[in-house]
Amino acid sequence: MSQNKALGIGLGFTAGYVDTLGFVSLFGLFTAHVTGNFVLIGSELARPSHGVLIKFLAFPSFVGAVALTRMIVIWLERSGKAPVRTLFAVQIAFLTAFMLLGYFALPLQSNDTLVVLLAGMSGAAAMGVQNAASRLVLSDIAPTTVMTGNVTQLVIDLVDILRGSADTAVRGRISKFLWPIVAFGLGAIGGAYGYVHFHFWASLLPIATLGLFAVSD
Repeated sequence: MSQNKALGIGLGFTAGYVDTLGFVSLFGLFTAHVTGNFVLIGSELARPSHGVLIKFLAFPSFVGAVALTRMIVIWLERSGKAPVRTLFAVQIAFLTAFMLLGYFALPLQSNDTLVVLLAGMSGAAAMGVQNAASRLVLSDIAPTTVMTGNVTQLVIDLVDILRGSADTAVRGRISKFLWPIVAFGLGAIGGAYGYVHFHFWASLLPIATLGLFAVSD
C-alpha cells in the first residue's frame, strides 16, 4: 500500500510537472493528455496565434507511445519478466530527448522549427508511456496524468462520507485519489517555476523521480 501511495504521488507530480513545463515552453502544448490538445487545435484553427502543427504532431506521438508500451508489456510478460522497470526506462529516454531537444531549440522563437517539433513529440511520447502504463501495469493506483476522473471520484466519496453511507473501502479510496491530485497540482506549480529558472534542465527532476522508481522496483 505504501509503495502504491508513493507511486501515485511521484507519478502524479511528474505528470503535472512535465505537462506544465511543456505548456509554458512549447507554445501551449499539453504533453500529458490528448483532450487539451484537441481543444487547442480547435482554438488555433479558429483564431491562429501560436501555431497548430506542434499540437497535431503531439497526437500521433502520444498514440505511437501508447502502442509501443502495449507491445513492450506483451513481449515482456510472455518472457516472464515484469515490465514496470522497462517502461520507466522508456519514459526516461523520451523525457531526456524532450529535455535535450528543448535545450538545443533555445531561444524559442518559432513553433514550427524541426527541433521544437521533435521536442514536443518527445514530451508527448513520454507521457503517452505513463498513460498506458497506468492502464496496463499500474492499475492498482489512481490515474496520474489526467485528474478530472480522480476529482470526480473523490467528490463522490466525500459526499458519501458526509451522508454517513461510506464503508471502509470508500474511506480507503479517498487516500488513493487524493494524493495524486495534490501531487499533480504541486507538480504543475513546480514545472512552471522550474522552467522559468532552469529552462529545459528543469526536466532533470522528473527524470530523477522516474529513475528512483526504476531502481527501487
